[in-house]
Amino acid sequence: MTELTNLTIHETLRKLRAREVSPIEVTEAYIKKIEENNSKYNAYVTTSFDKALDGAKESEKRYINGTNKSLDGIAIGVKDLFCTKDIRTTACSHIIDNFVPKYESNVTQNLLNDGALFLGKLNLDEFAMGGSNETSCFGPVVNPWSKDVKLVAGGSSGGSAAAVSANLCAGSTGTDTGGSIRQPAAFCGVTGIKPTYGRCSRYGVIAFASSLDQAGPICKDVTDCALMLNSMAGYDNRDATSSNVSVPDFTSFIGQDIRGLKVGIPDEYRIEGMNEEIAQYWNKATKMLEERGAEIVRISLPHTKYALPSYYVIAPAEASSNLARYDGIRYGNRVDGNNMEELYINTRTQGFGKEVKRRILIGTYVLSAGFYDAYYLKAQKVRRLIKNDFDEAFKKCDVILTPTTPVEAFAIGDKTMSENPINMYLNDVYTVSVNLAGLPAMSLPIGLSKNGLPLGMQLIGKAFDEATIFKTAYQLERDVNFKRI
Repeated sequence: MTELTNLTIHETLRKLRAREVSPIEVTEAYIKKIEENNSKYNAYVTTSFDKALDGAKESEKRYINGTNKSLDGIAIGVKDLFCTKDIRTTACSHIIDNFVPKYESNVTQNLLNDGALFLGKLNLDEFAMGGSNETSCFGPVVNPWSKDVKLVAGGSSGGSAAAVSANLCAGSTGTDTGGSIRQPAAFCGVTGIKPTYGRCSRYGVIAFASSLDQAGPICKDVTDCALMLNSMAGYDNRDATSSNVSVPDFTSFIGQDIRGLKVGIPDEYRIEGMNEEIAQYWNKATKMLEERGAEIVRISLPHTKYALPSYYVIAPAEASSNLARYDGIRYGNRVDGNNMEELYINTRTQGFGKEVKRRILIGTYVLSAGFYDAYYLKAQKVRRLIKNDFDEAFKKCDVILTPTTPVEAFAIGDKTMSENPINMYLNDVYTVSVNLAGLPAMSLPIGLSKNGLPLGMQLIGKAFDEATIFKTAYQLERDVNFKRI
């Protein structure tokens, strides 16, 4: 039954609805695959096989009765940033590594309501802070495309992308604060979409940067992302940032014609140091869309060069505020001291990893008296200018095509990254602008490098216009015909 794990979600649903296989058979196939292979990839940090099998039995009853739901019997993995009732949720940090929630996040509850089954919780960079999934307290995730050298899976949703790539789940949930769905999807040769800010509820998702975080799916192809986002999205009055806008059936846009669609190519994204192969694939993708009848338009996003500096002021500032609650008294594991101050110091010193501490310190600094106006307030003004750039660009085009990352997956422990955090941050150069502007964007595989590693291409859409992204991405996917491992 292991071949069942190679199927996409929509292929699995066809077999389930035709009664060619049962939800129990599918779930058992994934469990077997995880038991045999997870040690190679370190994708799962907690498993919930018994719950998944219990859910599969209920799905089986619904298929027999003809009352099956949209994702009934689909076994998925959940990024360990989503609170899952009675399943350990750690954000891959020692400070909450024994937390077992008594409630369900909105996104995961939506998936459960539609019949999805949870195989377990997936590895990530600690509190989603990182671009390589090396900051996790459970150790790094290994990219399934690794050969002689172990490669990073990307971050922060590295476990989510690796699990899908290695067929350890049919699809997974991720979160994206500055590229944390799209970058690992590109590194692992899978597809992931960051929806418009507010499209998916943040209720029950452990916060990193509240004005940037957004949940989304990582899947094997574009159609699967549409199926999962159908379930994940929706208004939630428990989340003040949730947008009360209607959610279309994203699968209805799969296969639509893109003739006459205007595709924007931003001049500023042709940066120095871009991998030449990525530049060539960008040109190839542009030509593919043009041959499908799309019109290629040159656009300008003049404040792009300020996106990374403003992001790395705003995101750490919000992180320092959100993580202040983990002090050993209100939340988090406690490390005692001789007095209150020592308790705080001991708890946070032992509970947080190096990258989280770095961002807390940066964030606290830029919010401090005397520096707030110079850094945080100025970064927010730049953020508005970046948003205005996109607004102007979308007067000329319907969707924007760019690379997802400037490089391919690199080796775990690469000193040029680990010893110089700025190099790691530069990997987000194509993705952070989207989060600052609150726009939707998808990464899908475009081909392989000369080293045999996947490279990704990004499509950026207007706010709440994921539909145009889906129909464009599907046509590009058809022409690329990327072969998953």
